[in-house]
Amino acid sequence: MTHRPTAPVTPRSTEHTALRPLGIDAVTITGGEWARWQRDNAERTIGHEFRWLEADGTVDNLRRLTPGASGSPERRGLLFTDSDLYKALEGVAWELGRQPDPALRDLLDDTTAILAAAQEPDGYLNSWVQAGGAERWAELDRSHEHYCIGHLIQAGIAAARAAGAPALLDVAIRAADAVDADFGDHRRTGVDGHEEIEMALVELYRETGEQRYLRLAGQFLGDRGHEQLRTRHAEPDYYQDGLPVREQTTVVGHAVRAVYLLCGMVDVYLETGERALLDAAVAQWEAMTARKTYITGALGSRFEGEAFGDDHELPPDLGYGETCATIGQVMLSWRLLLVTGEGRYADAMERGLVNLIAASTDLARTGFFYSNPAQRRTSRPASPTDTRPTRADAPGTRPPWFECACCPPNILRTISSLAAYITTATPSGLQVHQFLPARVRVTLAAGDVDLEVVTDYPVSGAVLLRILAAPGGEWELALRIPGWAGSATVAVNGTTDAGTDARGYRVFRRAWAAGDEVRLDLPVEPRLTVAHPAADALRGTVAVERGPVVYALESPDNGELDLGSVVLDADAPLTVVPADLFGRTVPVIDAAGVSATHPDWPATGYATLGSPAAEAGAVEHRVTLRFIPYALWANRGPSTMRVHVPYRKAGRA
Repeated sequence: MTHRPTAPVTPRSTEHTALRPLGIDAVTITGGEWARWQRDNAERTIGHEFRWLEADGTVDNLRRLTPGASGSPERRGLLFTDSDLYKALEGVAWELGRQPDPALRDLLDDTTAILAAAQEPDGYLNSWVQAGGAERWAELDRSHEHYCIGHLIQAGIAAARAAGAPALLDVAIRAADAVDADFGDHRRTGVDGHEEIEMALVELYRETGEQRYLRLAGQFLGDRGHEQLRTRHAEPDYYQDGLPVREQTTVVGHAVRAVYLLCGMVDVYLETGERALLDAAVAQWEAMTARKTYITGALGSRFEGEAFGDDHELPPDLGYGETCATIGQVMLSWRLLLVTGEGRYADAMERGLVNLIAASTDLARTGFFYSNPAQRRTSRPASPTDTRPTRADAPGTRPPWFECACCPPNILRTISSLAAYITTATPSGLQVHQFLPARVRVTLAAGDVDLEVVTDYPVSGAVLLRILAAPGGEWELALRIPGWAGSATVAVNGTTDAGTDARGYRVFRRAWAAGDEVRLDLPVEPRLTVAHPAADALRGTVAVERGPVVYALESPDNGELDLGSVVLDADAPLTVVPADLFGRTVPVIDAAGVSATHPDWPATGYATLGSPAAEAGAVEHRVTLRFIPYALWANRGPSTMRVHVPYRKAGRA
């Protein structure tokens, strides 16, 4: 495999990878909800976001830096709004790689021209600093100058790889050179308050072959963790600056920054083989997954600082769960999957994709959640359609934009490049990690392979892989078996075949021929899931899952029930019911339970253990509880919602 894929992550070294990525030039999503989302992304989301980027002054902030240019006389918005534009441009570039569009190409070219005209002679580019907001590099803790340039680099790489538009990459290279000229070889010390540039510099090394970008990424990693970033707003741990990155064993501080830093660490390992970086990244991923991740894939339990909390600190109603953090988890898990080939990383990606990321937009793909709770106790007002809430606001429906607009363009670029996260290859075969309707064309050592995936997973557990063309020799086809799917079965050409097990995959090696079919059946029956006993806020509750999908109670489906008073009967069966929701058939789940009230409880809110009030028990009414996929909540106006529900079971103390 000498072809460099059209993908966001393309390791140059093969020495430290178990798997090689396939890009959007090799993999096409052909149907189902994800293909519909990609279509809506192109037809609705891009235009929506650029209208807001213009309305907010984000584009004007850069346009006005050109001498004699028209536009707003003053810079508007937060210090780091340049990054929102760069992420949106990256999404446009990946979309152009999916399918040509003259209007989108004009948008990319015109915006690139604005950036090139605004750029200083040495390549530096930042609308806040250039507008007089601060001296260059003087306030890295809050200016996010490196962070913005990192996103510019990623946009430039996407434009060159996917859209055949090298002009934006030229702008990005000049900006990276400005960083390297000042910081390279420790000519200047300091690290940015928001990590991002580390993984961007590694990818720029991969694109250009310039070793100095890789060295600079490694330098920034080595310089972090020495308490340089201590401000009146936050301690060093908030910035992942309290311990050297090779010594940190759990994720701390701002959730998005933490996972972006880990992406950079794994990227540097992939090119250098420095084991200490990989070991630290794996340790932090494991701690995050086992003790600091919500069942929906949300990261960040604290609104204060958009931060991770302590181990098992997972309050469902107060959790922050920033969309960008889960996108960062997907990016990190993908890199670790490339390193190890272990299915647990693809499992984590799937949890984030089908639950939190899928919930982060409305079904029109023009409204967005910044924060993603697992419970909404009271119905909150609908979001206005013409204003920008702050990131701390939590309206009852998805706003069209935010004062801090990092999440909408992050979703845009993720969905437009999604096909690059489905499959990988090795010289000996092809690995399928995510089960989406897709077409895969790849050249292996044995020759050219053409394969299609036909499925409506996770609505059902049936996944059919059909070989459309194959070389004459033997090669391997590996299918991920999710961690929850212990009883999965696989049939090759109608005959059950166990294959061999390897790191969470079933592997089948043979001389495949056109017309061969592999059918994977995953058991997507509903199940009840409990959290770790140390998760105090979740103790005594269950969540309902079906396959990889997390379900939630939402008030529109449950009549007049107070969702804060219900108790699920864990001994009763869970019933899957096809329901017409939002113009599509959705498997919802009915469960038996009770609505429990305590009418004689003291007005103080507390009763002495053993007192009549405490021992009286609840007044209960039998009810049917209807659960819908968490991803669909808040699409019918303001509502109450909960994922974790109190339960009772015979014989349970």
